[in-house]
Amino acid sequence: MTRDVAQQKNEDEKYCQECGEIINAKAEICPKCGVRQQSAATNPMSIAPNGKSKIAAALFAFFLGGFGFHKFYLGRIGWGIIYLLFCWTFIPVIIGFIEAILFLVMSDEDFNHKYGGV
Repeated sequence: MTRDVAQQKNEDEKYCQECGEIINAKAEICPKCGVRQQSAATNPMSIAPNGKSKIAAALFAFFLGGFGFHKFYLGRIGWGIIYLLFCWTFIPVIIGFIEAILFLVMSDEDFNHKYGGV
């Protein structure tokens, strides 16, 4: 039997990312194909499990990267001290600017994996 009318999903439903079946919006695994569902669209204000924000880290790196504030924020105290010791050379400023860009283009999963550990 073929489907003449496409299935309509309700507000509390979504399509499986793998097989296209309509499933509950809160489902983590599709009951039909068994594939784990990824979260919806990435939220630019997403926060890692330990409470660190990728946007906040990028802003610290951009504006205060020369003093290593982003390193202290992310729990990398040793690197933060090194940035402070060499801030007079302006090298940490350049590195901080580059790291700000890297934070902004880094995926949320990569950020959480690298800096989100509790």
